[in-house]
Amino acid sequence: MTLITYLAEDNATIRQNLTETLREVAAIEVSGFGRTEAEACEWLAAHAGQWELAIVDLFLQEGSGLGVLASCRDRQDFQKVVVLTNYATPEIRKRSIALGADAVFDKSSELDALFAYCIEQIARKKRV
Repeated sequence: MTLITYLAEDNATIRQNLTETLREVAAIEVSGFGRTEAEACEWLAAHAGQWELAIVDLFLQEGSGLGVLASCRDRQDFQKVVVLTNYATPEIRKRSIALGADAVFDKSSELDALFAYCIEQIARKKRV
């Protein structure tokens, strides 16, 4: 069992490494990705009600992950959005949660916590 996962990340190396690690550690296949706020918002809207997890970087090639978060506010309860950023300051965490993020993870120090979160979401899906 896996989660239909979307990745908003403009750095190709990070995107590739994260995709491979998610597959290996949490058995998650990334179903789509975008480098810009517009790409992410369009994909998530086009697949409304279908995706289960969105992993969003705050600094994108164009636009912001904060805009992606705002566009996901009306998602269904089973759909989770997490922020993965190098700038997980207390203010960014607070602002992300206020915009609807379910969790915020620091790229440099909280990847294990992100993977644990993903594994828990799969376990939650199995229970439903």
